[in-house]
Amino acid sequence: MTLPLSVLDLAPVPSGGSSAESVRRTVDLAQLAERLGYVRLWYAEHHGMPSVASAAPEVLIAHAAAHTRTIRIGSGGVMLPNHAPLRVAEAFRTLSALHPGRIDLGLGRAPGSDANASRALRAVDGDHFAELLAELLTWCGRNELPGGHPMRGLRAMPGDAPLPPIWLLGSSGASARMAGQAGMGYSFASHFSAAPAAPAFDAYRSAFVPSAEFAEPHAILGVSVICADSEGEAERLASGMALAWVRIRSGVFAPLPSPEEAARHVYSAAERRLVDDFRSLVVIGTQASVRQQLLAKASDCAASELMIVCSVHSHEARLRGYELLAEAMID
Repeated sequence: MTLPLSVLDLAPVPSGGSSAESVRRTVDLAQLAERLGYVRLWYAEHHGMPSVASAAPEVLIAHAAAHTRTIRIGSGGVMLPNHAPLRVAEAFRTLSALHPGRIDLGLGRAPGSDANASRALRAVDGDHFAELLAELLTWCGRNELPGGHPMRGLRAMPGDAPLPPIWLLGSSGASARMAGQAGMGYSFASHFSAAPAAPAFDAYRSAFVPSAEFAEPHAILGVSVICADSEGEAERLASGMALAWVRIRSGVFAPLPSPEEAARHVYSAAERRLVDDFRSLVVIGTQASVRQQLLAKASDCAASELMIVCSVHSHEARLRGYELLAEAMID
């Protein structure tokens, strides 16, 4: 079984490193992913997190697309409640004009931030996501405002550049049926959600109506993977991510810790349970074991594509992990 393989990049910031350097290094992964045969690369939107530098996905998309030739580049995603829909439509029409046929627009309903960052962004409640999506489509001519509406003639510019294919992102299944009914793609974030993907994918497929962008349903499964040349090295790399997970779940936000920092940390019983939660979500191992685990996860929910996120402390180990995955999974 061979599945399309893609990349989700959060521009991770390691302890002792620089967030600016993490942003600049996104090109390394984009070019590597293209050479290795990954189908697409998406950037997530997060705010106010010292461990994540991907605060402005549309800027990273433009930069990566300018330094690659064939791989699709997109957002995974833009958190629509943080933005005016017209602004999102114009940003992605501009990207579409600059890089025709290579841009994806992934949209999420979560804030991608804590309460303070949401207030600073003037974010609206995620319950308004359907309204915001309808408004975005209106500015691109897919929906129509009623006659006499003062903004009826407004269109997102550049007007002759298409809005890229839209993917709705989810972690609980709430957006699955909406994505299907709208004829959009759907991506499920199993890299941080313990909810099973299969019910969401089933709801998406059962509701799917073909569209100009999607003739048939396409369901992407996001998976966190740590792949290394040996089981011991994979476990060592995973230890740093486990400590990062414990810190975040405990309300402590800091750059990604190294395996050495993790080895020095004394875990409480409650923290050990958090580590167990982390390990239940992550695929860890060598090429052979990771391939087996990924194919099983894809089979369980009939995923159309796997999107891999690997956020480890070492930039070199992270790139090596994607190389090993490509060798194991891409024909």
